[in-house]
Amino acid sequence: MEQHHNPVSPEITVTHPHDPSTTRIWKTFWLLLVITLIELFLGLTMYWFPDMSEWLHVAVKGVIIILSLAKAFYIVSIFMHLGDEIRNMIMTIVVPLMLFVWFIGAFLWDGHAWKNLRNEYDPYKKEENTKKVEPKEHKEGQKPGHLE
Repeated sequence: MEQHHNPVSPEITVTHPHDPSTTRIWKTFWLLLVITLIELFLGLTMYWFPDMSEWLHVAVKGVIIILSLAKAFYIVSIFMHLGDEIRNMIMTIVVPLMLFVWFIGAFLWDGHAWKNLRNEYDPYKKEENTKKVEPKEHKEGQKPGHLE
């Protein structure tokens, strides 16, 4: 890596434009740009063809997720310099991150199941019901909700 000191201010260091780390950053930039354009094209394809089959819709979303994870890997590896660290340092960061992602997935799964159970057993909270459910009429002089 070739460095030149600024004659006016010696604490400022200027790197040579053909520095290998600069080349590595530009290669990563172009790779991330291509992956982003592919993701954008796939997303627009889903928008342009809303009547595509369900399995194809899920497959396109799966490819977008995989490409997003690849971009995250390259950003962390190159720009955050995690790829140059020792294995134990990488595991110190990656394992808690994977647990965090698992927690998010588990909470979403549990929330979805809870919503479905609530809708199944509580007719007053059913989201798909278009007509309003009225409570039963009560006799005159009787408090609402009073059981006979």
